[in-house]
Amino acid sequence: MHEVPFGEILERLRGIGSKKVLIQTPEGLKKEAQELADFLEAKGIEVIINGDVNYGACDPADSKAKLLGCDALIHLGHSYMMLHLDVPTIFVPAFAKVDPIPALEKNLGEIRKLGKRIALVTTAQHILHLERMCRFLEEKGFEVLVGRGDSRVSWPGQVLGCNFSAARVEAEGVLFVGAGYFHPLGVAIATKKPTLAVNPYSGDAIWMNKEAERLVKKRWAQIVKAMDAEKFGVIVSTKKGQLRLAEARKIANLLREHGKYARLIAMDYISYSALEGFDFDAYVVVACPRVPIDDYENWRKPVLTPKEVEILLGIREEYEFDEIPGAERKEDEPFGVSLKGSPAKNADFDRM
Repeated sequence: MHEVPFGEILERLRGIGSKKVLIQTPEGLKKEAQELADFLEAKGIEVIINGDVNYGACDPADSKAKLLGCDALIHLGHSYMMLHLDVPTIFVPAFAKVDPIPALEKNLGEIRKLGKRIALVTTAQHILHLERMCRFLEEKGFEVLVGRGDSRVSWPGQVLGCNFSAARVEAEGVLFVGAGYFHPLGVAIATKKPTLAVNPYSGDAIWMNKEAERLVKKRWAQIVKAMDAEKFGVIVSTKKGQLRLAEARKIANLLREHGKYARLIAMDYISYSALEGFDFDAYVVVACPRVPIDDYENWRKPVLTPKEVEILLGIREEYEFDEIPGAERKEDEPFGVSLKGSPAKNADFDRM
């Protein structure tokens, strides 16, 4: 289902003189990780597979690689993210082996409801097809905009679960192509524009705005639930791509300025079960925004995002999705330009 170019990975490893590597993989690529390990060991490179759960490019196992004596890390399933890493790291996006054009063709009637001027976004798994999708839609009469996004994303048109900057263009609606709900939900909330999600695997199309409204209502319920809270645990992640210590300090200080008790808590894997022994009334997760949103039903106490705390304290009125921003693009790299070309395969691997 996914393309993992073993030969190119081997070439990169030989280029940096690697002798022992750690392979880090998400749940859906464990078989490919094992096959890659077999391939590399047959070529004389010692391999260890990291068995921990991986949450994205924001969660590299470079420190574990160094601890294990590895001279490189292969990070499967996610695109490059600019981080200070302990060992050279090869990010391998693992592009999906599915053609999205039939799903677009099938759902043209729904796509037309977005308007003529549309934004097109997708995930790293389908980014190689973005130019083809643009051409197909333009041939059908659409004006297609592909946002460059900020420095946290690798390619124009790419959205992450924590960053929707590429979707912020002057379009009438947003077309998301990919699987899953969280990315298009985030797009709908972040842009406040009609958002249609087309699944290239099933061919289904789902309008996300009602789904987004339901999610926001659930988040307001969490805010209301936290109204009487006096003691807040403000959780900061130690994962390199989620580390937001300055933001966590800001939230803790805001709570204290409003007469609340706040204490910073550092965690790698954030779960309520690890927090039950603390004496807090509510928690704020200043890390991946998916943690308080995906898992809130598993928390016995209210769990908020930083922007939800601002609503709680009366600083903010309108609901806004929590994102982890990157640096802004240069002024000569505007948002909303047409895609000029798809990413070359030799640009899909980055190391530090």
